[in-house]
Amino acid sequence: MYIGKVIGTVVSTIKISHLDGRKLLLVDQLDLHGKETGAYDIAVDVAQAGPGDTVLVIDEGNGARQILNLDPGAIRAVIVGVVDEVALGR
Repeated sequence: MYIGKVIGTVVSTIKISHLDGRKLLLVDQLDLHGKETGAYDIAVDVAQAGPGDTVLVIDEGNGARQILNLDPGAIRAVIVGVVDEVALGR
């Protein structure tokens, strides 16, 4: 799981059937200081996020499939929340 920034949307007119009707977003993983790292994922959005949002991403196939109720399914990353604040205990 990681925190990322939504930097765009992905549009695909032809895709595997279990992605039909699902919003795909391009997410850049953030470091501990909130800076973009350049490590990108295309994630299925279940949290109604959009470009510019800071989000919580599950980046693990089995957990992602469970969230979407898919068995089997070709899913790796799912946006599961929009982050309001991050506080480091340092």
